Amino acid sequence: MKFPGDLRRTPPFRLWLLTWVGLCGMMAVGGDTGVPTPKPGATVTGTFSNTRVQTNRLSYLLTVPKEYADDPNRRFPLVLFLHGSGERGTNVQLVAVHGPPKQAREGKAFPFVLVSPQCPPDQRWEPATLAALLDEVEKAVRIDTHREYVTGLSMGGYGAWALAAHYPERFAAIAPVCGGGERIDLLLGGRKTEAMKTLGIWAFHGAKDSVVPLEESQRMVAAFKKLGNTDVQLTVYPEADHDSWTRAYDEPEFYAWLLAHHR
Repeated sequence: MKFPGDLRRTPPFRLWLLTWVGLCGMMAVGGDTGVPTPKPGATVTGTFSNTRVQTNRLSYLLTVPKEYADDPNRRFPLVLFLHGSGERGTNVQLVAVHGPPKQAREGKAFPFVLVSPQCPPDQRWEPATLAALLDEVEKAVRIDTHREYVTGLSMGGYGAWALAAHYPERFAAIAPVCGGGERIDLLLGGRKTEAMKTLGIWAFHGAKDSVVPLEESQRMVAAFKKLGNTDVQLTVYPEADHDSWTRAYDEPEFYAWLLAHHR
């Protein structure tokens, strides 16, 4: 073994001194938080950096149209469905309790690819994770990327509004049901604002919603209108409580309205 500077021949005192200095250096590095200590009454400048490594895992149901195999060159629209908080967990079949995946399970034929992920327990929908999921789907399935849509109910409605704020250029239209969102994301949209102006929006809510107040949808609709979006509407069911999704997804023009939008 080769020692740096051949420490085997270093006099005992020098070896002890080098070891002591090295240990002090290690202690200094290990104890240095990077936060400067200002003198009393003074102001100093500090800098903070942090690296986080996170693994995200989503199970999902994937439904493709019956015509998918007819033409290997044909690309299909995509609808992303986001369920509510009650369907979170590790049993992906819970995703089909409500909404489009339920309709698909009952035999409704859709002319689009339906992606229905399941949110893990005790978590919420994360826009970046959902965008990454769609990236993967696009690699494996023939998707018309000019016709991608998102809809969701309750917690999923919040997820749909969040995707509209973070990735408005990706979606042609959204349909949040009994959800809400952060208006600050729209106000700070920056270069995304132009895409927000041309995003098709059809929101739904029950007037008597005792879980998510109607005002949540009203505020988001008003915020998009303030940006200059003219393709935004809100349907309110006067007697509906939180379950406004049953009527929303049964609206005769719902899917035709979605599919009429392009990017």
